[in-house]
Amino acid sequence: MANYKNDPLFDLIKSLTKTEKRHFRLFVNRSGNTEDVKFIKLFDAMESMKIYDDTAILTRVPSIKKVQFSNQKAHLYKQVLSSLRHYHLSQNIDIQLRESIDHAKVLYNKGLYKQSLKILDKSKNLAKEVKFNTISLEIMEFEKLIESQYITRSIDTRAEELTQEINEVTDLINSGNKLSNLALNLYGLYLKNGYAKDEKDIVEVGIYFSERMPQVDLASLNFHEKLYYHQCHVWYNNIVQKFPNSFKHSQLWVDLFKNDIEMAKRHSVQYIKGYHNLLTSLFQLQYHSKFCEVLKELEDLQSDERIVKDLNTEVLIFKFLFSSRVNKHLMEGSFAEGVELIPELLENLKKYSSKIDPERFLLFYYKIATLYFGNGDNHKAILYLNKIVNFKQVNLREDIHCFARILNLIAHFDAGEDHQLEYQIKATFQYIGKMNDQQAVQKEIFAFLRKTGKITPNDLKGEFVLLHERLAKYKENIYERRPFLYLDILSWLESKIENKPVHQIIQEKFRVMK
Repeated sequence: MANYKNDPLFDLIKSLTKTEKRHFRLFVNRSGNTEDVKFIKLFDAMESMKIYDDTAILTRVPSIKKVQFSNQKAHLYKQVLSSLRHYHLSQNIDIQLRESIDHAKVLYNKGLYKQSLKILDKSKNLAKEVKFNTISLEIMEFEKLIESQYITRSIDTRAEELTQEINEVTDLINSGNKLSNLALNLYGLYLKNGYAKDEKDIVEVGIYFSERMPQVDLASLNFHEKLYYHQCHVWYNNIVQKFPNSFKHSQLWVDLFKNDIEMAKRHSVQYIKGYHNLLTSLFQLQYHSKFCEVLKELEDLQSDERIVKDLNTEVLIFKFLFSSRVNKHLMEGSFAEGVELIPELLENLKKYSSKIDPERFLLFYYKIATLYFGNGDNHKAILYLNKIVNFKQVNLREDIHCFARILNLIAHFDAGEDHQLEYQIKATFQYIGKMNDQQAVQKEIFAFLRKTGKITPNDLKGEFVLLHERLAKYKENIYERRPFLYLDILSWLESKIENKPVHQIIQEKFRVMK
């Protein structure tokens, strides 16, 4: 039986562009005739296949015995990586710097100390110029090793100067690490739980943030320290729902790169992520005009080959552009137009599936469900909500899991699926209870849905009005407003009270707000 499975080498080969494949063939042919080289035949076989099948590969390349297969694959993997490293050398200064360090190492091993030091000094100056501090430190540690074995006597105070340089760069790295570690930990906290759900969460996150945020003079920070500083504040303010502050620091994050295009080219991933967080904060603030302005900037960035220059940045900008385009339709209430995005979105999710993290799939499923729900297609909404409900990693974005289940209940109610509603309520209540995520809004929704079977059609509108009155008072309560960030339950209730489609209610609100 054929053995079908995922394979790292196969995935790597399939990720190659046409020019990268052509470069690989030139790269491996540089030493002469390679007609009988087994790993090249292995490359050709794997490159031509749509699905990895090791049995079929061995059939296509009979010169490779089964006992040799693993070693040949490992050799080919290294050759492909070496080719890619060579191909992308001119586009990545950090790769160039590491190659220079390798050259210096070769010269050092040959006893050519002055030549080695000359390369290291040139590389160190470039590393400092582009602010690659960890590489700078690595180079200086190598310089220190050589100086300790071979006294060049070219500079009398060389030892003191080198020590001072190392201390300065170490201080920069330590300062940056404190901020980058805090930014990463806050991001991890947000991925796990989403927005703070109550006063206890907000207080705990506030203490965590204040205890770990170093006292800094922002004007004196270098580029990376400023970047990490703004990232810390973006994630903290997102978690505690202080979106004006999140907007402020997201804008400063983006402006850092706008004011230094060289850094934008070298760190394009962080530049694109800055735009994503800026658009997210504007969506939460419902600042439509500014949102559209920034979205246009991100769309223009998509065609900038200096920024979107590889598969990584291509996937990143796809995720953030589509997320923002969906948010624009949610803001405007233009659900029908938003639904038209879904086929292209699903096609790209399939295309980039191996490059997209599970958290992003959850978010897209929730947004797709919300578009269908707003457009009145409850059964399609339920289809995508069930993808979240059945998702195995329930500890990832617990907030999305909780509110997907609540929206699922409402979609079942709207679709008239009364026979499933009681079971759905019980399952959702148990799940949210385990997550300790029952805020006042959720409890009110549960209480209403539980008694819907006993409410006569004539009394239903009055019950909608009462529920709306009870929920409306929570929207401006900082400790209770979290559910409204995920689900516009008030607009849904107003659509029932006024007997209008929910998209019409949201559009009317949008026109007033605009």
